[in-house]
Amino acid sequence: MATNVMDTLRARGFIRQTVFEDDLYEMLGKESVPFYIGFDPTADSLHVGHFMQLIAMKHMQMAGHKPIILIGGGTAMIGDPSGKTDMRKMMTRETIDYHVSCFRKQMSKFISFEGDNAAIIVNNADWLLNLNYVDFLRDIGVHFSVNEMIKAKCFETRMERGLSFLEFNYMLMQSYDFLVLYKKYGCKLELGGDDQWSNILGGANLIRVKERKPAFAMTFTLLTTSEGKKMGKTEKGAVWLDENKTTPYEFYQYWRNVADNDVEKCMKLLTFLPLEEIEKLCEFKDERINAAKEVLAYELTKLVHGEEKANAAREQAKNAFQGGSGSLPQVTVPATAKTIAQAMVAAKVAKSTSEARQLIAQGSVMIGTEKVTDPNMAVPANFILHKGKKVHLEITVEG
Repeated sequence: MATNVMDTLRARGFIRQTVFEDDLYEMLGKESVPFYIGFDPTADSLHVGHFMQLIAMKHMQMAGHKPIILIGGGTAMIGDPSGKTDMRKMMTRETIDYHVSCFRKQMSKFISFEGDNAAIIVNNADWLLNLNYVDFLRDIGVHFSVNEMIKAKCFETRMERGLSFLEFNYMLMQSYDFLVLYKKYGCKLELGGDDQWSNILGGANLIRVKERKPAFAMTFTLLTTSEGKKMGKTEKGAVWLDENKTTPYEFYQYWRNVADNDVEKCMKLLTFLPLEEIEKLCEFKDERINAAKEVLAYELTKLVHGEEKANAAREQAKNAFQGGSGSLPQVTVPATAKTIAQAMVAAKVAKSTSEARQLIAQGSVMIGTEKVTDPNMAVPANFILHKGKKVHLEITVEG
């Protein structure tokens, strides 16, 4: 192994917290380390929040380490309270199994399941659902202090609203997962988002206390905007990796429209572009940052949806902003729509001509690449209309 993967992850901004860092660094530099990341199957698709974990997993695998993908089929029947203000709805075994099958298909685009350090997928339902509760408490629960558990950050918000005993068990369950994976596969490291620190540390500590062997924890920075808000949310909801939930074009546009201050961070965390190239792309913070946004959007869409669909999404975006045609939503308006304001109302991008005038006055309306300044402007027979950053239509006037 050439470069220690911790150097790679640190340089790209991943690492938030570790434990026994010097020992972990040495281990990752001299041997192939089985590690795991957990995914709760609470939906039938992964979303942008999972994306960063998959990229980190890929960095680890490329450095020679063995990924273990833990699907939380058992813990999903309880629900992780970390970062939640309300208790999650419990799901049936059948629903969870279906979600697991969807995850497998999506993950195969990122992680290799062949070769010396081939990834494996395991489901903690296999060992959690048949546990004897008394035996579990005697064997595992004895190693956890309630006084310490209630101080854990993952419980803070829920303690204010009411934390059920069902959810309180989650830390023990996740820690037990690590112990099982250690025994079955020699797993020595758990990775995850920083909101999982208490749970991940609990598992590493359990192995060290119970097995008297080294085990390690590492968390990553959360994927947030420069304002501290979680990324991956739109007016429609989450940005999914399933094209039936978020189309490749919508996925492309999400990244094309990220804030200027977030472009470099996203490039480092979510692409495999060399750091030198990223630094050069993000050198300028004026309108030239738009070129970097286009690269970011294309690279991520290619990773998730493949090169062909990434090319199509990029072309569709190009059409939208440079006056092309053929791949945008098409709307036909009646010949009575003589002005741009009237056409906007007919195309249902404004509720009234007064609203259309207001949008034009705000500088929110463009035809092709030209900003509209006159609401009484005569409309051509066929044109591309842009309203803000998200509405792009090809409009044809009848007759």
